[in-house]
Amino acid sequence: MQQQPLRFSRVDSKKFFRTLNKRVNNYFRENDIKRTGNWQLHLKTIVMFTLFLAPYFLILTLNIGFLWKILLSIVMGVGMAGIGMNVMHDGNHGSYSKKSWVNKVMGGTIYFLAGNVYNWQVQHNVLHHTYTNVHGHDEDLDAGRVIRFSEHAKWRKFHKFQHYYSIFLYGLLTFNWAITTDFKQSRRYLAQKLSYGKLPSPLKQWSTIAITKLIYVTLWIVIPILFSNLAWWQVLIGFFVMHYTAGLILSVVFQLAHIVDHTEMPLPDEDGNMKNTWAIHQLMTTTNFSTKNKIVNWFTGGLNHQVEHHIFPNISHIHYTKISEIVRNTAKEFNLPYHEYETTRSAIKAHFLHLKQMGAKPTIAA
Repeated sequence: MQQQPLRFSRVDSKKFFRTLNKRVNNYFRENDIKRTGNWQLHLKTIVMFTLFLAPYFLILTLNIGFLWKILLSIVMGVGMAGIGMNVMHDGNHGSYSKKSWVNKVMGGTIYFLAGNVYNWQVQHNVLHHTYTNVHGHDEDLDAGRVIRFSEHAKWRKFHKFQHYYSIFLYGLLTFNWAITTDFKQSRRYLAQKLSYGKLPSPLKQWSTIAITKLIYVTLWIVIPILFSNLAWWQVLIGFFVMHYTAGLILSVVFQLAHIVDHTEMPLPDEDGNMKNTWAIHQLMTTTNFSTKNKIVNWFTGGLNHQVEHHIFPNISHIHYTKISEIVRNTAKEFNLPYHEYETTRSAIKAHFLHLKQMGAKPTIAA
């Protein structure tokens, strides 16, 4: 990814963010509540880890058919995605708890997803949250040659089919974390000296990756092969099914927030200057979906409230439903966009329509 320094505009003549920030702060102060998680998040953490770990122990201990164990692997994948969206995400944003060590522990649950804390914090907290939807800077727009998310990316002939084949690739997200992504990202981020907080030494980062990958393989592949009645190939199939389920859920949820027709993908000028302030940029490049659906709100960890999350990433997702009215009304008051799809279905439709549009051969301007 290209890393030209970018500068967001500091001109907010109507003082949108100052007004919004004041109103949100007043909401927490007047209601005497913390901006971090509470018992609701703690209970959800228990539920997600139960969905993830209980099937694992059942697979190891129950003498049931292979198909039943595949179904349990799917449940594990659902729990795995739930941990990522609800626990790990808040932890690595520092919003799970007021105690830094708790956030560190909860952020570390990414190792259950076969990921790495340093890599995720750089890609997500630094690159994605700072340069949202900016081609060449936000790595969430970079799918290599396979998928073209932005009109600024190079078009290839096979992209005209991407709205068909992309869904099959989305499920490989966490599987790629397990085998390739962490190694590539660590090499790139360490070379560029990118960090979220203190830059780890190369020795520490590579040692962390080696140790956590070894433990991961032992827990999810070696132990099931040695202590269950499954053949090695059955264990590998179950492992893949678990990851594919989690990857599909996480990828689709992520894409609905930014890769849809409503959101902009602006570029800086030749001097690296962005048109809008950072907060207004987030409104332009982010969208919500299905915010009235209680099940979606609960399971996605507030990732369907991406507008609120991108402007206030250090506020726990359990508060997004409440503060969304403040954000929506303030944006309207300042004549700024507040993008939202009423249902998950409409957001999914918009995403694949966008992929179809990006897959069409670009017309050459006369």
